[in-house]
Amino acid sequence: FFFAKLKLALFAGVFLSFPYLAWQVYAFVAPGLYKNERRAFWPYLVLAPILFTLGASFVYFVMLPMLARFTVGMELTDSSVANITMLPKVADYLSLVMALMLAFGISFQLPLILTLLGKIGVVSSQALASGRKFAIVGILAFSAVFTPPDAISQLLLAVPVLLLYEIGILSVKMIERKEAEREASAAAE
Repeated sequence: FFFAKLKLALFAGVFLSFPYLAWQVYAFVAPGLYKNERRAFWPYLVLAPILFTLGASFVYFVMLPMLARFTVGMELTDSSVANITMLPKVADYLSLVMALMLAFGISFQLPLILTLLGKIGVVSSQALASGRKFAIVGILAFSAVFTPPDAISQLLLAVPVLLLYEIGILSVKMIERKEAEREASAAAE
């Protein structure tokens, strides 16, 4: 039980100190950036913890109640063949919750990552749209690895990440549109 408390304290400490740590990294890197680069970096610094918190909240408010109903529903106490009694352990529960929160928190960063890659010109909205089928397979594989081995929890991770992928495509498309407008206005002058 001591290690469960220690693990919970470590996770809470990292989670609560992340905005400060991110600010310190930014404060270290910012003097080496131009003013326009600093302005471009700022929204990512603000949105990353918000998206991570949304992913962790999704686990806490949507995924965990469904998993609890599922696991309690598997208990067989009045069967004539076999009795299956649930014996939950705090350490195992915390490990599962922390792993799910970490997986969902990281996966909710997808639109931010795609937007950043689109902004620096690594990916285009057309490339992301044409690679959608590969993204679907990759997202399903990711959800199979980072969730418990039941289809419900895998779909609960895969569907939001697929929606976030589509949001990322729309975000890259908006960036491309703004860049095209900027180039057109520069060419007109």
